[in-house]
This record gives sequence, structure tokens and C-alpha cells, in this order.
Amino acid sequence: MSILDIRVLGDPVLRKPTKPVTEITDELRKLIADMFETMYAAEGIGLAAPQIGRTERLAVVDVDGARFTLINPTIVSQDGATEKAEEGCLSIPDIYGDVDRPGTVTIRATNESGEEFEATGNELLGRCFQHEIDHLDGKLFIDYLSPLKRRSAMSKWEKAKADYPGFIRKVRTETKGEHHHETEM
Repeated sequence: MSILDIRVLGDPVLRKPTKPVTEITDELRKLIADMFETMYAAEGIGLAAPQIGRTERLAVVDVDGARFTLINPTIVSQDGATEKAEEGCLSIPDIYGDVDRPGTVTIRATNESGEEFEATGNELLGRCFQHEIDHLDGKLFIDYLSPLKRRSAMSKWEKAKADYPGFIRKVRTETKGEHHHETEM
């Protein structure tokens, strides 16, 4: 397994819709294992293929041990009032914002064994499902912020992005615990 580079805001791959996965190959299973390893090394709770420069409709999620591989995920239903909570993104390091999302969502996806499943998530898990599926459609959490909050986040990012030449974030396992933030997806 290997830790992959994470693409950061400014890389066009983050804004392109992904392509459905048509078959589950050994190469895809290796990619999934690498994505989990990368997500854990970066101390995230979700990671979508565009974040590592790939175009497959694929994401991985692990919220408090609820671990999912999401191949071709879709949202089947959303229930409950919207809830506002802070989100961050491994592709926009150290930038956070409050995002309104439906409190509970049910998704349908395929796992790495090729089995279709449905899962319902609320609170952080539901939010993470929605955040990762957004990535697969070329959307980022900053798109939900008010114009003022978005401007503020973007000006902060303008200063930070020089640390990521070529829009690449190198993930190093030894930085563990440096800035742990449970809402980075």
C-alpha cells in the first residue's frame, strides 16, 4: 500500500464530475486500499478519488469505525431538517466553514466486493457521505458558504496555497496529531 498525494484547491480535477466505475478490478481494489491509507495518514474521515487526482466515481469513508467503500454512490433519500455544522476538507487544508445539509441521508453504492448496499447516515456520517458525493460531482464545501464567508475562506487560502506547489499536498505520516480536526473529509 502507498500513501498518495492529495490534490488541493486550484487543481482542475477537483471541479470535474467523475466517471462511473464499470468493473471492480484488482487495480481498483489496490486504489481503494491506498485511499484508506492516505485518508488515515492525513487524519481525515473521508476521501474521494478526485482528491488524489483520479476520475473514478469512488470514495472511502470512516467515521468512528463506520467504514465504507463507496463505488458509484448516489443519494436515495434525505430526511429531517437541515443542520449546520463545521466542515473542512483534506483538499483545502486549515480552512473550515459551517455548512447546512440535510440531517439524515440514505445512500446506495457498491462495495469493493461488487455488492450493492444502502446505508443511512446522520450527523457526522451523513454529512461525510454528502461531502464525498459532492466531490464526485465536482462540488466543494466552500460552494455552500455565503458570499462573505466564502470570500474570507478564499483570501485565507490565497495565502496558504503557496505551501502546495503544483496543487499537491504531500501527506507524511509522522506529522500525526499536529492539527487534528475531526471534520476534515
